[in-house]
Amino acid sequence: MADHEASKLDYGSHLLLDQPLLQHPVELLRKNLRSARFETEKDGSYVKEALRKIATDSVNGRLSQQDVLKSLDNMISRMRGVKRKLTAFAEEESRLQRQEEARVNHLADLYNMNSVDDVKYEAWNRKRLDRFLADYFCRQGYMESAKALAQQSQIEPLVDIETFAQMNRIKKCLLNRSVQEALAWCTAGDTKKELRKMDSNLEFMLRYQQYIEIVRNRSQTKPDDALAHAQKYLFPYSATYPEEINHACGLLAMTPADIDKVDVYRELTGPARWEMLADLFVKTHNSLFSLPPVPLLHIALSSGLSALKTPACHSIHPDSAGVPSHHTSLSLATNVCPICSTELNELARCVPHALHIKSHIDPDLRLLPNGRAYSKARLEEFAKKAGLPEGQVKDLRTGEVFGVERLRKVYIT
Repeated sequence: MADHEASKLDYGSHLLLDQPLLQHPVELLRKNLRSARFETEKDGSYVKEALRKIATDSVNGRLSQQDVLKSLDNMISRMRGVKRKLTAFAEEESRLQRQEEARVNHLADLYNMNSVDDVKYEAWNRKRLDRFLADYFCRQGYMESAKALAQQSQIEPLVDIETFAQMNRIKKCLLNRSVQEALAWCTAGDTKKELRKMDSNLEFMLRYQQYIEIVRNRSQTKPDDALAHAQKYLFPYSATYPEEINHACGLLAMTPADIDKVDVYRELTGPARWEMLADLFVKTHNSLFSLPPVPLLHIALSSGLSALKTPACHSIHPDSAGVPSHHTSLSLATNVCPICSTELNELARCVPHALHIKSHIDPDLRLLPNGRAYSKARLEEFAKKAGLPEGQVKDLRTGEVFGVERLRKVYIT
């Protein structure tokens, strides 16, 4: 009964990591719909105003018949452009709907399994792992590796390669000290409006960096360029970002030779600003599209390590250090505790301990002089395998040898 309960699938826990899998296409569908509505309203307003003006001018005799026909041809041409745009939006919507359907079907397959012992579960879990790896590759900029893995595992609809490709391209431009691409992304369609709803400071920081570059290269620009840029893009936000505005005014008054003498202005013109902007863009991008701030692989690995970790894995007692000694084989240490293995011990050092509501203790425990406790049967079995003489036992992890007379029986109270 206990084995059955342990192997039973907890669907809710499995789907905790898969929420972005469904949320991201929905966010893209919303963005696509908003963009289509924006284009329709913009061109619809233009056509309505143009028709009203043509009708008024025709009645008043200010337009000839040929002028009216020419104006109507221009409007028809513009509406054909709108039709092409709407067709592209419709195709994108169909693609996103197919992608969402594939993701729903992928998660629905989990509900056809009852336990982790199901033969289908291993294949489903493998596909999930490949998806986490592809997500990690995309975030790290290894786009070709992500594409190859997605194609090999046939999980293209389950990986947001196009989204991360655009993000990495703009991030690379920022690291190469160019803000034009990021500004174009911020102001495209209704993105500007959505960022304002999020209280994002990304656009302001990009404009601020533009101002810094204008001041830095003041010998190559007109004297009023920096002031004009500040009046248009920075000063309207003086109440929201007073410190940045004060620094901007001070920077304008500083000579190039004096900038390096003041810490604040040296940091403003330093290369670390571009790394900060790249990180800010990635954070804003992920928040806008409902993507986790860290790779899913990190979240899954951290959860797994935490589930296996116990306080004894990183004990501060010198005789119970977390890493097995050279007397103990790696395979044995791993069999005792995966977190205590050489590969995982340091990796799990900073993760929290799991909350265990049930204790699992070996029967007939014996306490060794070094403070470690093992069952009597395991100590005897290991001593026999190690070829020790009768009356001696060996610590399964540290390799220390003790006489059986030094062991003490442990009673659980």
